[in-house]
Amino acid sequence: MYQMGSLSLYRKSLFHISVLFLPCFIGVTYCLEFQGLPPLISPPLIPEILNFLDQRLALVYPIIQVFKNTITSDPFHITQTWVGPDICNYRGFYCTSPPDNNSAVALASIDFNGFQLSAPTLDGFIDQLPDLALFHANSNKFSGSISPKITKLPFLYELDISNNNFFGNFPMEIFRIPGLSFLDIRFNFFTGTVPPQVFSLRLDALFLNNNNFIQKLPENLGSTTALYLTLANNKFVGPIPRSIIKASATLKEVLFLNNLLTGCLPYELGFLRELVLFDAGNNLLTGPLPCSLGCLAKLEQLNLAGNLLYGQVPEVLCASGKLENLSLSSNYFTKLGPKCRKLMKKGVLDIKKNCINGLPGQRSVLECKAFSMHPRYCPYPASFNLIPCKVPSSSSHPRTGPKRNLVSYSALSRHAVDFQE
Repeated sequence: MYQMGSLSLYRKSLFHISVLFLPCFIGVTYCLEFQGLPPLISPPLIPEILNFLDQRLALVYPIIQVFKNTITSDPFHITQTWVGPDICNYRGFYCTSPPDNNSAVALASIDFNGFQLSAPTLDGFIDQLPDLALFHANSNKFSGSISPKITKLPFLYELDISNNNFFGNFPMEIFRIPGLSFLDIRFNFFTGTVPPQVFSLRLDALFLNNNNFIQKLPENLGSTTALYLTLANNKFVGPIPRSIIKASATLKEVLFLNNLLTGCLPYELGFLRELVLFDAGNNLLTGPLPCSLGCLAKLEQLNLAGNLLYGQVPEVLCASGKLENLSLSSNYFTKLGPKCRKLMKKGVLDIKKNCINGLPGQRSVLECKAFSMHPRYCPYPASFNLIPCKVPSSSSHPRTGPKRNLVSYSALSRHAVDFQE
């Protein structure tokens, strides 16, 4: 997997560095002494002089030092530790053996999360660290764009630049990172569209929320291998593609909330057998709820509040034994069966601001009548009554035990996502 140059190549590089720089340093000091002037303050030692644990670390030392000089703000004095040959003990830098040489020591991981460093660009830094596998830089003030040279890093598999000041179009460079499995670019200023190819990457996690992406959800959305898919707080439009069924074996958490999605919920949602969290609140979705949602045996959180949904809340959905939160408020539902009323009394179902007679906190008669006077059409209307699974037993009980840490919901805050798979 690793495709690095030999150690002889490193030695040649270091030799050229010493040939170029050592005479300059020595010559300048000698001339000043000859003129009777005090010698210059000793210049920073170069890799040939410092005692590095491994030649691979000697190679990246000058790259780190150059980047250090571009940092314009360091409120926690992080870079004060970036001194000397012990790179593995610099704050934010982590070393291990690279895949191609178990006896070597290389800079494999960088974690700048929460350091609040400012720099105009990362170009010339991470793209020049040949052994880098993970780069996490949540909550800094880095800006610019992503260098195309990042594609030359053969081991990079996690890239997190969330909560920074990056801008421009979607960083196309990520498509040529061979082993990428985690991409987090949320809370930046990216604009335009997300290329459909993103959903064909073999990612475990894809966090695109809180940018300025404007587009229709691509038809190949279901091609994603992501367990965690977060597109919230953008301007995605159009319906949820029926192709989402293709992600039935992997997709665990989906956040579509606070976009401009329209159309009816696809029957195919009921086939996402690993789904734990689905949130499409505050969109423009309409139509009845498909009964297939009752087949989501692992579903714990379902939020569809703030849409234009109507009809009866399916009893089969309310019979699910794992549901902890079913939020359907601010819609136009008109009927609620006994199982759903039971969930409402338990505080699991939020059905406020609908059109259900006899329940408190509902919309006014005028609001409900005005809504019903505008007919809405859903394709495949017969599919809404289909239940493609065995109906759960009414004796099902809610999940007990500690509350699950939902990865996708943590992505709605600016701090780093604790992603462990």
